Formats: sequence, C-alpha cells, structure tokens
Amino acid sequence: MPPKGSGKRKLAAASEDSTPPVPTLAEQFSYLHYPRPFKNRNYTKNVNRRTKNLKAVLTQERERERIERERRRQEKEESMAVDGETREASPEEDMPTYSSIEAPPSLLPQRRYCDITGLEGPYTDPATGLRYHDKSIYELIKGLSATAAKDYLSARGVNPVVR
Repeated sequence: MPPKGSGKRKLAAASEDSTPPVPTLAEQFSYLHYPRPFKNRNYTKNVNRRTKNLKAVLTQERERERIERERRRQEKEESMAVDGETREASPEEDMPTYSSIEAPPSLLPQRRYCDITGLEGPYTDPATGLRYHDKSIYELIKGLSATAAKDYLSARGVNPVVR
C-alpha cells in the first residue's frame, strides 16, 4: 500500500505541467509585491533625542515669546525719537499666536445660552430677564420665585433686577 498523499502529489505535478496556475482575484489586486516608497530603508532612530511632555513644550514656547516681546520692546525704545514719536510698527508684531492673549475680539455676536439647561437660548423672559431654550423651560421659569430667578441671573454674572 502506498503512503498517504502520494497520489495527490502526482496529480498536482501532472496538472502543473499542462497549464500554469491562475492567480486568484485577491492576488491580482494585491499590493504586496509593489515597492513601498513611503518607507525609508536607510532610516535609523535617533537614540539621543529626548521626548518632552506638553507642559515643557508650552513653557519653552512662552519663554521664547517673552524673550521676543522683550527684544521688540527694547527695539521700540531705541527707535523712539526725542519727541516720543515712533516709526511704523512691523505687521509681524501685531500677529497673534496660538498662546498669546493679544488676539482681537471676535467679530461674531456673543452666543446666548439657556440659564436653566445650558442649551442654546434664543428667547428671553421679559419679566425676569432669564434666557430659555423652549416653551417647556419658559413654563418652568414662570413658576420660579423672584429669589430663584435672581440666583440664576447672578450665576450668569448679570446684576439681577427682577420686576
């Protein structure tokens, strides 16, 4: 009796001689045999590079900006004439950065939020001055006492005047 599987090899060998193997659809669309240009074969990791956490990066950025502001202030003082007039400021000087607070105010109108829910509040109660989201909140505001309405207004930072 022949060993197991010996007949199958003969059949496979016979079929290889007659026709070449047909690649499957997955093999036809495969990208595995294409070169990968996004990988650099000569890349070596720099072992001397030290990683920094966000706090250290932000501290260095603030320090760099402080030094830059100080340098600009000194240049401005040096360029000042005897009568106190200065030359034109460079446009780079007025450019706000990510961490600077010298950004101009927004041109968009201030957003209004509901004093009860915190959702967008397009409506205002004329009696109390509270902002509300919809009519169900308005019904709740109608049932509030004057002291509760004052508390909501003071939480928003408005000087409460309830009529």
